[in-house]
Amino acid sequence: MYTCGPTVYSYAHIGNLRAYIAADMLRRVLEYNGLKVKQVINITDVGHLTSNADTGEDKVEQEAKKEYKTAKQITKFYADQFIKDIKALNIKSPVKFAWASKYIKEQITLIRRLERKGYTYTTSDGVYFDTAKFKGYGRLGKISSGKARIAHSLGKKRETDFALWKFSAKGEKRQQEWLSPWGVATGPGKRPLARRGFPGWHIECSAISTTELGQPFDIHTGGIDHVLIHHNDEIAQSEAAYGKPLANFWIHNEFLLVDDKKMAKSVRNFYTLADVVKLGYDQMAFRYLAIAGQYRNKLHFSKAALEGAQNSLDKLRGVFNEKTKGGKVAQAYKKKFLSAINDDLNLPRALSVVWDLVRSDRTLADKQATLLDFDRVLGLGLMGVKPLKIPSEIAKLARRREIARRAGDWRLADKIRIQIAKAGFAVDDTNRGPKLRKK
Repeated sequence: MYTCGPTVYSYAHIGNLRAYIAADMLRRVLEYNGLKVKQVINITDVGHLTSNADTGEDKVEQEAKKEYKTAKQITKFYADQFIKDIKALNIKSPVKFAWASKYIKEQITLIRRLERKGYTYTTSDGVYFDTAKFKGYGRLGKISSGKARIAHSLGKKRETDFALWKFSAKGEKRQQEWLSPWGVATGPGKRPLARRGFPGWHIECSAISTTELGQPFDIHTGGIDHVLIHHNDEIAQSEAAYGKPLANFWIHNEFLLVDDKKMAKSVRNFYTLADVVKLGYDQMAFRYLAIAGQYRNKLHFSKAALEGAQNSLDKLRGVFNEKTKGGKVAQAYKKKFLSAINDDLNLPRALSVVWDLVRSDRTLADKQATLLDFDRVLGLGLMGVKPLKIPSEIAKLARRREIARRAGDWRLADKIRIQIAKAGFAVDDTNRGPKLRKK
């Protein structure tokens, strides 16, 4: 499984992170079904320009100038932050984080192969893929050819053609560039002089995935925004080069929305994982929110939605407030859970099975054993929940409240509930009596 990774010039926002949670859920479901998964995530540290039209400045180089740092300092810092974020969200690590700059040789080799097959042409600013020569360009998502680009780069033949290699501009001071086999003739009959340059954004994924996973590999994942250009370009260059599919299956997650608009850095309506904590919520509350929505559907982010996710997560953790032994996985619930996750990763339905179990009359030990089994997929870290230590004064208040409730003194019961809440605890009334949990 190849997962499109981040361009490490800035912090990943939670809209970006939804894609890695979706890929993690897929991986966990496959492993839950007994399969072994080899996952690679790329790190884009060069070649991602500010424009989809193959123009503009390299995002990493631009940030390096802005922060008065080297490109390597920028990419290391933001890559480290990304890895911290996915660890905080309990996203499984891939077998490899593949940095684009470490695969320059492989990218040049792939471009030369395309060149020999007649799929490329050279302009004054780079080497381009000729999409007119690749039958079926844009078939992923059924994208019509005229909609794949909004503008032309200098010398391009058509909107859909894309850069495989860009030449460093004359006088441009780039921190990341390499000597290439391509160049411009200095006069009639003279051999072209090799020019320094850097790879296009799309070629890195084809070179990395084929090198690490072979071609075709099984599954390619990424955000829905990659379908239009990035993934169609990957397919074109890889299939043109080797005459066989790049990947057998493509899985795309939908956008995270804020006030009905796509969360994006360009719109400045984004939240980072650190912002979630600043708002007073657990990082794992965002994971719960993400898996509570089907990956194919847009997900609305708000403080109210995060509050609901936090409350649900706290209640699940509350099942582990007491330590038990000898519990067995409830097979009837497991069968329903498995049916849900294997139905196009229907995690919302799987969570309904979880809550049916929690509300059932199964023993607490069986509930815990079953939830821990389910958490192999959910990844909510339930194994790490420690039994809750209830202060004696809080336990006394809970007992007083229960006596008041049984006597029908709702006024007193509510007053005591408020006292308990102020102390940082919540009390849930269940068929088996009141249960205390941390707020």
